[in-house]
Amino acid sequence: MIWNLIGVLSLSAWLVLLFGRNGFWLTLERDTREMPAPPLEWPGVVAVVPARDEAEVIARSISSLAAQDYEGPFKIIVVDDSSSDGTGQIVRSLGSHRVQIETGQKLAAGWTGKLWAVSQGVKRAGSSATYFWLTDADIEHSPDTLRTLVSRAEAGGLSLVSLMAKLRCETFAEHMLIPAFVFFFQMLYPFAQVNGPTGLGGAAGGCMLVRRQALEAAGGIEAIRNALIDDCALGGMLKRQGRIWLGLTERSRSIRRYDSFSAVAAMISRSAYAQLGYSPLLLMATIAGLALVYAAPPLLAILAHGFPRFAGAAAWALMAFAFQPTLAFYRRSRWWGLALPAIATFYAGCTLLSAWLHVRGRGGIWKGRVHAAAGR
Repeated sequence: MIWNLIGVLSLSAWLVLLFGRNGFWLTLERDTREMPAPPLEWPGVVAVVPARDEAEVIARSISSLAAQDYEGPFKIIVVDDSSSDGTGQIVRSLGSHRVQIETGQKLAAGWTGKLWAVSQGVKRAGSSATYFWLTDADIEHSPDTLRTLVSRAEAGGLSLVSLMAKLRCETFAEHMLIPAFVFFFQMLYPFAQVNGPTGLGGAAGGCMLVRRQALEAAGGIEAIRNALIDDCALGGMLKRQGRIWLGLTERSRSIRRYDSFSAVAAMISRSAYAQLGYSPLLLMATIAGLALVYAAPPLLAILAHGFPRFAGAAAWALMAFAFQPTLAFYRRSRWWGLALPAIATFYAGCTLLSAWLHVRGRGGIWKGRVHAAAGR
């Protein structure tokens, strides 16, 4: 019977996710765990910050970088990427001796805007640093962030250390959708697997400490110049040069507002279809998979009878259980676990929206630029 089969598949899917996906849902990989001792000598670091129309957040972000209690050579290069809101003037007004601002060049063909700005900052830094700290203009860092990043990279000889910045979670829309974003990211890129010696590579773009020699050996930023999901592309590229590490943190926090459902939808739809390689077949398979894994359990639990109801209820319970560590990390109510099917439905809709925008030639739009064409 079809309902029995759907019940078996849904329940099996959650058993595999809980016990066969590197424990992604446990949120064990954190920058507060197993922190190595500091190095005997602190290497030079250059932070590179691409900034385009970031007047709302840039002062807090750059001030937090300038306030790092790092004992080694450290400077900050902000690349003003054709801002029209006074971003560059705000950075200049901070008056920090650590900060220099560069006026970005006109976007080159074949590049996404962010990576073009990053490449200019990296080029400007040259060979003066052992590490590049690639961080976004909407991330605020605790004063000890850089010391912990460098300590981990030096102790492990790592090519990349990346922190999943803690996203802003204040409004109802953020309460509902932001913890799930982190949960789904960990499902796609299990941190324990990323941190293993081989296999899957990944990163979180808000905070990435990159070893300069590894980046140069991999071909530099130019090697991923048209990547829309640039952080994971960089993580995959650098893992071929050596081990990498990705973890959760509360030291780096996103201060960008996603205070409405439409704002979150715009953030998701910008790159969701790119994650699927712009493939209609993968899109259909993804929507079918989301329906089976997230929508089927509550529908079976409420509408079916006998074994399908039991299987649906069990899958729904496992789903809510798996979401608990992420909810706890964001200090949200455990009852949001029962809402995960509805949240996943929203994300499925955003994925369809992403595909629709791509078809219309409006995919990958960010700060007035459309980048999805690079992925065709």
